[in-house]
Amino acid sequence: MKPLIATLTFLGLAFVVVVTANAQQGKWAAADDATAKSLIDMERQWVESPCTHSLIVQDILADDFQGIHDGKRYSKKEVVEEAKTSKDEARDCRLDDTKVHFFGDNIAVVYGRETATRRSSDGKENTRSLVWTDTWLKRNGTWQIVAAQDTWTECK
Repeated sequence: MKPLIATLTFLGLAFVVVVTANAQQGKWAAADDATAKSLIDMERQWVESPCTHSLIVQDILADDFQGIHDGKRYSKKEVVEEAKTSKDEARDCRLDDTKVHFFGDNIAVVYGRETATRRSSDGKENTRSLVWTDTWLKRNGTWQIVAAQDTWTECK
């Protein structure tokens, strides 16, 4: 009996390992993928929000969202508050490049670059690019960003 239990336990564990390994295989989104297009559109709206003063972040960021910028962590609450109170005079906010990589049916990582021109406190206009990685999770049928990492870079 013990050899049978050991064999069944081994087969069960092997099945779990194979299923888990297959679930982790990623694929780049095709150009015509409707979900990828939707995620990119929501990313574009977030990128444009300093120019449009949209509060899209209330919808696309999960309540348990955490982001990292300049080595500091920030939450959805902080992003929403900044969007509501910002007097930022941004212009030419644009999404320059994005790529979507899916991991199963409910996880996507979106890699992107954005550019905007802002007026600094000394009155000078500065054009800067931000390179970022956003992790999207589909929960209860809704896609939201659960994590973000971004950094300033040279404009291209």
